[in-house]
Amino acid sequence: MSKVAVTPDIASLIGVDKANGAGLSKGDAVRGRLLPVREELATVLPWAGLRSGSTVALPAPGELGARALLLALLTEATTAGSWAAVTGVPGLGLLAAAELGVAVHRLALVPKPGGQTAAVAAALLDGFDLVVIAGECLPADQRRLSARARNRGAVLLPMGGWPGADVTLRCTGDRWTGVGYGEGRLRTRHLTVTSDGRRAAARPRTTTLTLPTQPAPLAPVRHLERVS
Repeated sequence: MSKVAVTPDIASLIGVDKANGAGLSKGDAVRGRLLPVREELATVLPWAGLRSGSTVALPAPGELGARALLLALLTEATTAGSWAAVTGVPGLGLLAAAELGVAVHRLALVPKPGGQTAAVAAALLDGFDLVVIAGECLPADQRRLSARARNRGAVLLPMGGWPGADVTLRCTGDRWTGVGYGEGRLRTRHLTVTSDGRRAAARPRTTTLTLPTQPAPLAPVRHLERVS
């Protein structure tokens, strides 16, 4: 894999999907040291928010609760005015993001970076407040991307193992509620989220993230009598 390189024009990246004409600059982004997060997530982050210049590692896309946690993490910041970009997560949809409260007009998706994951992420860090990256990345590129996030005052959110991350978030439990006796709908998801990391994040913390969901109704369960 090639070293991190800067792509001259972010908008020229192949595969960039923008919701409602999302811009690519930080012109109206939230300014300041911290970007807001949901109250539950604030309790597991040492700064009670997402600190500009930090790297916060998330579960890999296929792991328990990874996508739900990612979208929940973007909700408050994008609603408050920050711009976010996600690269290397082809199954992530704008509808799912909107249902969890993400301001999708400030969200850009690069589903398939075409083998240039590190280069695409480096370019996105120049224009977005939060950049999510998933996919193979060399250790040297990981260090460069974290350094670039610090230099640009952006928040890097890698999905998967990322040595040197300031904070690592994991989903360690998953529970659904809402179904009655034999019928009904799954209405609420409860994710157990734990964190650990370096320095101020060295002490493990745990919270429960409660998310609404609106899947199709379950078919009624027919109770059968046992026949001897």
